[in-house]
Amino acid sequence: MGVRVVVVDEHRLLAEALASALKLRGHRVLAATAPAAGAAELVISRSPEVCLLGTATPAEPGVFDPVVRIKRERPQIAVVVLGPVPSPRGIAAAFAAGASGYVRQDERIEGVERALAKARTGEAAVAPQLLQGAFGELLNPAAQPDDEAGRLLRLLTPREVEVLVRVAEGEDTRLIAAGMAIAPSTARTHVQRVLMKLGVGSRLEAAALAARTGLLDRAAGQRPTGP
Repeated sequence: MGVRVVVVDEHRLLAEALASALKLRGHRVLAATAPAAGAAELVISRSPEVCLLGTATPAEPGVFDPVVRIKRERPQIAVVVLGPVPSPRGIAAAFAAGASGYVRQDERIEGVERALAKARTGEAAVAPQLLQGAFGELLNPAAQPDDEAGRLLRLLTPREVEVLVRVAEGEDTRLIAAGMAIAPSTARTHVQRVLMKLGVGSRLEAAALAARTGLLDRAAGQRPTGP
């Protein structure tokens, strides 16, 4: 079954070419455009299942403001960012704004399709190696100590610290449960408590917050070794 999608990109030809490719593969493209402004209004008015949002400058301040507005007014719409060769801070900013994933601009159409399908079902639409590279480059607590990380870490129990690390590593509920030898329902409860204590609404936001503050690096050092 095709995905209802809006394609927004700074380059109209790219938006239209991508839209055509998606249509040929059975997806319903509600709009394909390159607005200088008004991207959020367009997406909200068309109400797709997924918005594919292209940007050439993911690290610039404010570039993901449309994502914030879309998620605030239409939280059911998933947003997948289509960006250049990954910028770690750009990826973190996209997730923090509420995006469901990040796909490279040179990704094959099959990869774009997989990202749309995952985002529609609520999954993280991002390659694990992309996250690992981003977080690895972002985490540098020695260069910039962050008291906020310590404050947040003190809110979590040792079990919740392990859950946070596993979430940041891209594990889903099933893998978290198996790795910690607990029931999936218990794993879900731990995840929800971590999100609540960190004051975020999704796993991706938790991972982005952990990366931004240096919390993830410090949490990994406190990760329990036993079940």
